[in-house]
Amino acid sequence: MPRHLWLRIALVIAVIAGSVWYLYPPRKSINLGLDLQGGIHLVLGVDLDRYLENQVERTGSDIRAALEKKGIGIAALARQGSTEIRLQLANRESWNEALRVLDEFPSYERKTTDQATATITLGLRASEVARLRDDAVRVGLTKIRNRVDPEGVKEPTIQRQGENRILVELPGFEDAQRAKAKIAQVALLEFKLLDETADVNRALQGEIPEGDELLWQRDVDRKTKQERRIAYVVKKRAILTGELLQGAEVRPDTQTGEWGVSVDLNRDGARIFGEVTAQNVGKQLAIILDGTVYSAPAIRERIPSGQARITGNFTPEEARDLADVLRAGALPAPVAILEERAVGPSLGADSIRKGLISILASAAVVFAFMLVYYRLSGAIADVALLLNLLILMAAMAGFHATLTLPGIAGIALTIGMAVDTNILIFERIREELRTGKTVRAAIEAGFTRAFKTIIDTHVTVLVSAAILYQFGTGPVKGFAVSLAIGIAASLFTAVFFTRLLFDLIYMGRRRLTALSI
Repeated sequence: MPRHLWLRIALVIAVIAGSVWYLYPPRKSINLGLDLQGGIHLVLGVDLDRYLENQVERTGSDIRAALEKKGIGIAALARQGSTEIRLQLANRESWNEALRVLDEFPSYERKTTDQATATITLGLRASEVARLRDDAVRVGLTKIRNRVDPEGVKEPTIQRQGENRILVELPGFEDAQRAKAKIAQVALLEFKLLDETADVNRALQGEIPEGDELLWQRDVDRKTKQERRIAYVVKKRAILTGELLQGAEVRPDTQTGEWGVSVDLNRDGARIFGEVTAQNVGKQLAIILDGTVYSAPAIRERIPSGQARITGNFTPEEARDLADVLRAGALPAPVAILEERAVGPSLGADSIRKGLISILASAAVVFAFMLVYYRLSGAIADVALLLNLLILMAAMAGFHATLTLPGIAGIALTIGMAVDTNILIFERIREELRTGKTVRAAIEAGFTRAFKTIIDTHVTVLVSAAILYQFGTGPVKGFAVSLAIGIAASLFTAVFFTRLLFDLIYMGRRRLTALSI
């Protein structure tokens, strides 16, 4: 009797039981990819130049504040291009002091200096430009992933493509307009004071005071459903932004029933909000999202709680989406939808049907060939192949892997690889029998000598699968996953399980004169 026979039998039984458990209906089933389940495919382009401009404008505001803190007058300060700041001092006497202040901004280098006109041009260093461009895509990737997660989309694909693109695939998500609005919305939340001394009519004619900007509010009359636009002149400088946001919840108004989003600021935000409201009682505070005024309530008293409310005739679904994107945080830069594709569930169902037919057809041909050509040994290989497919599907369910159309092709390829492994072993056994060895010796030598070749071929395929997974997109990754799991299962079934069946059928007999191979 072969050594450790009962231990090997117990291991196989445990593997089969575990596989059945993971495939049992109450367990989580295998996730279907975009090409099988249907869904939405988007390619987003990140506006890196706009991101650089925003960063440079913020630095310009910081430089202005730092110079004013030192009592240095500024005649003009403006962004020049997307990476430069042009500064002109009010007088030349503060030249040296101004240079010392500018040295506190190491990310910028002096491009030009003209002491006669008290003019300095600063530019972002090349290394800083490269870092900021990379940050814009990397942070945007994280924000979009956080926005998608609340949807409960199974196995979404969200990854970087090239320098400034983000690929988003949402299997099972059918509302394309809602997906685009939620994913591509910048969601920059700002609180700004209205400039109540400015004349709105003059601002509409282009006479906007320095340090102000003209923004609009979209208002819809509840009764007539007519839309109107209201203009506001607000201070450019935001007193608070969404970066200090701690939470956002959807809440209907208890009196009007209007849906809105209540936002809670963190400790620093609540402190700043309390100070600003205390200093500006009686003035209006605009709540702005992506450059649009949603409301501009008057400050009646100090608000120490750090709570505010965004209204805008939202539907419950729109309010939930807004709360989700606010919690996830604003995108660092605007994004544009460069490519959009929707895959219908009917197309996915047709792909599944054809994929299953191809797998069953290939398996049937392989089964018949093995039975005809290798007889009883071929039947053993067929049983091992069934176990291989069982382990493959159970492993994909256990790891919550995503099955794609190329993944189905990977399963079909696995069938061929698994049978090829058995053929290597069987042909080795045949060679040993031709040399005159006994049946037991031929079986032993056949498995032993084929093992090195089997390991080499399987490791090579596993390395290829790892490369495909690392550098491929969603469907290619699905192919790599199914191929890798299938190859690992094939190694177990063809070498361990097939050898166990040979031991049970042949090696325990006292007299063994022939082998059905």
